[in-house]
Amino acid sequence: MLDLVIRGGQVVTSQGVAIADVGVEGERIAILGTPGSLPAESARVIDATGKIVVPGGVEPHAHLAHPIMSHPDEPSITLGPEEDTKGMACGGTTTHVDFCFVRPGGEIMPMLEQRAARWKGQSYVDYAFHITLAGALPLRTFEQIPEAIQQGHPSFKVFTTSILPPHPKRPTNRIDFGRIGFAMEKVAKHGGIMIVHGEDEDLVQFNYELFREQDRMDGSNLHLVHTNLSELLAFRRTIALARAKGAGIYFVHTSAREGVEAIAEARAAGLPVYGETLHQYACFNAEYYKTPRGFCSHTYPSLKFPEDQAALWNGLVHGGLSTLATDEYPTSLALKLRGKTIEDVTGGNVGAEARMGIGFTEGVGKRGMSLERYVDITATNAAKILGLYPRKGVIAPGSDADFALIDPTIRKTLTKDDFHVTDYSPWEGWQVTGWPVMTILRGRVIADRGKLLGSTGDGQLLTRKIDPRVLNRPAC
Repeated sequence: MLDLVIRGGQVVTSQGVAIADVGVEGERIAILGTPGSLPAESARVIDATGKIVVPGGVEPHAHLAHPIMSHPDEPSITLGPEEDTKGMACGGTTTHVDFCFVRPGGEIMPMLEQRAARWKGQSYVDYAFHITLAGALPLRTFEQIPEAIQQGHPSFKVFTTSILPPHPKRPTNRIDFGRIGFAMEKVAKHGGIMIVHGEDEDLVQFNYELFREQDRMDGSNLHLVHTNLSELLAFRRTIALARAKGAGIYFVHTSAREGVEAIAEARAAGLPVYGETLHQYACFNAEYYKTPRGFCSHTYPSLKFPEDQAALWNGLVHGGLSTLATDEYPTSLALKLRGKTIEDVTGGNVGAEARMGIGFTEGVGKRGMSLERYVDITATNAAKILGLYPRKGVIAPGSDADFALIDPTIRKTLTKDDFHVTDYSPWEGWQVTGWPVMTILRGRVIADRGKLLGSTGDGQLLTRKIDPRVLNRPAC
């Protein structure tokens, strides 16, 4: 007997797009049928006529309850899952992947347990964690990688740069390429994937020194510190190392044309290389830094140039880039705008609630992106690359009953009232065509037209296993 029937919507599946009914039993999708073909007795029926039914969004890049690096003398943390995942739920996202940092003195599994305990009973949507290997870790730490993968945590992030200048109260995120290669060997052997923040450390730190000497400290120069050349060098060096070690890699927040091209060349050579970009990179450029609230859309590396935006959209619409993410890093507006210089602007933003809607407006509405491709970049590819597929990221029998219903007829200018997290959104004032109006998590409606119906007890910790095909070739 079905518990839920979603009737008459334009359903996007791996087989294409069609008007269909979707039947849910418990927390899983039970059946897809032609309109009117599914029995609805004793089931809740949702009329999706005129709506587009897509898999619940998978946000692959969030930093919740995370120490803020930009003001080390006054430490604080980003908003936690109990606050930020409200927005994810209302915006059509049903799964997010956050980060568990392991630094010298820490052990992988205890740190994962600590991070999971912080999330338990505190998330409106399902969640998982990348393991971040940061700093000069002792080599014995890398011996813990196989156990973490076996326990269902197969993605390992590394930073090739410290991002910000050294500060005695700010631990470095950077890990040297020797350790990156060592991690790649362990990860590749046991079925994991490397998650890479790629910038050239020497160039970034030299640029900080040079601009300090030249008194060019204004934050509007961030793109001249975190440069296109820096991305090019780091991406190509990382790809060469991964090729030698036989590892799959997923570049987070690709920001420049040079990064897109490096990824495309690696994929053309058959390497398992994947690229993520952010909706703020695709929709804003460095000129925006000069506006009164320009830093609201900053994250590291930096916004770049119009030609980079064009390359990012080409990769998203036509292939080459795999995912659209946010680098979610939610703070108050005051904290976000507190920094004014290249050394203290806070990265990240509160973009996760807007991701599905902005992706639809800018991709499908303005650039002719197919609905299948839209689903790929907002859900399916992240689920495949990170080992959540086919439980997540697809509308198919046996998959979790996670859905976002999008109303393509909505035309409006976004205001603060459209959002549910903190006191600002970088998307205030943006014109949208189409917007998520209902979110369903494992068969339960958790948000309906901006009204939050779920609870913090709804989200579950997910364990993952990556399909070997994803790690052997560019599979999506």
